[in-house]
Amino acid sequence: MTSLQLVAKDMVVSFHYTLKNSGGEVIDTSSGGEALSYLHGHGQIVPGLEQALLGKAAGSESFTVVVSPEEGYGVKRPELVISVPKEQWNLPETVGVNDVVELQSSDGHTIPARIISLSDEGVVLDANHPLAGEALHFEVSLTEVRPATKEELAHGHAHGPGGHHH
Repeated sequence: MTSLQLVAKDMVVSFHYTLKNSGGEVIDTSSGGEALSYLHGHGQIVPGLEQALLGKAAGSESFTVVVSPEEGYGVKRPELVISVPKEQWNLPETVGVNDVVELQSSDGHTIPARIISLSDEGVVLDANHPLAGEALHFEVSLTEVRPATKEELAHGHAHGPGGHHH
């Protein structure tokens, strides 16, 4: 008989989920696909969900977790809404409102930003995460909880069936 494994730091946790916004609209789901696997305690999922899974066991009934914006993708930050004058931006004619473009930060990182308006004067971009400011409503079903292998701990993430695949 094996002992019951509970979600804790350095455990590989696999789960199915459905993510909805506060209006009940499905944003993402693993239904019909593979379960999501991650290494617990290593910041690989939003903090509020990771905290809610702590101490849970696989095979139990599905449960709902509501994650606040602060514990999810953060609150909307007004300073990440940027107006760029037309003369400073060369947009292809094929882009439009709600398209995502890549910006480069001063330290060389790429930042995705959604176009929220286009005019003859310029473009307004929103570099907030698309789910910033949203409460996240997860329906979760844990499928497996197991100790991470030495290789997974060394690499800092869970490996799929059969081992290392990257």
